[in-house]
Amino acid sequence: MTNGSFKILTYNIHKGFSATNLRFILHEIKYSLQYINADIVFLQEIHGERAISNNRFVDWPNNRQFEFLADQVWHHYAYGKNAIYKSGHHGNAILSKYPFIEWENINVSLFKSASRSLLHGIIQIPGVDQRIHVICVHLGLFEQERERQLATLVKRINSHIPTNEPLIIAGDFNDWRGRAEYLLHHNLGVQEAFKITHGTYARTFPAWLPVLSMDRIYYRDLKIVSCNYLKGQPWRHLSDHIPLLAEFRLI
Repeated sequence: MTNGSFKILTYNIHKGFSATNLRFILHEIKYSLQYINADIVFLQEIHGERAISNNRFVDWPNNRQFEFLADQVWHHYAYGKNAIYKSGHHGNAILSKYPFIEWENINVSLFKSASRSLLHGIIQIPGVDQRIHVICVHLGLFEQERERQLATLVKRINSHIPTNEPLIIAGDFNDWRGRAEYLLHHNLGVQEAFKITHGTYARTFPAWLPVLSMDRIYYRDLKIVSCNYLKGQPWRHLSDHIPLLAEFRLI
């Protein structure tokens, strides 16, 4: 952390496969994430366990995907299962250069075929005696489903996060119609980082020609320094989403 500022990145990595599912590109994702070198990384669709792929791909890592990506850069991480199947499971992960005080995965699934959860961690920033709440989300594809999941998110924040402690909510909201803004802003007082800095939501899907605003970074009790989407190479061929990168400063 420099002068009280830190960078966060959110990215749906599509389980480490290219958008067409033809190539396993987790190693390229790792290199690209390390090059950006954000302090806290919010990841969606990341494998915890996947037995079949261990046999199918010679470059499949021996450890879990979030451990493989964290490597020597992010020494602290949390993982929450979203979808569980016979060959393994995938979900959300948060990688951090700063230690977690605690973390919890909250199940918000409405359908077994599309399990969803909210991964809520509390990070301690060393040397400044500051806790930051970070929530990694991946919401459902259907509007009614998302409404109930957002209601759970609001309830969780109001019951577990003091209003004077910084909060970041980041991930794949699947909210291409922009319906989440009213609920989150009016119930939580959060703002969306890209919209505040650019006047509109970032278009992050599909990566090769982004037209839909799927990925968001909401925050409160922090000062936004910058927020950008990482378009172009190599990002356009890694996943079906492109990442959002934001810099914040402690107030």
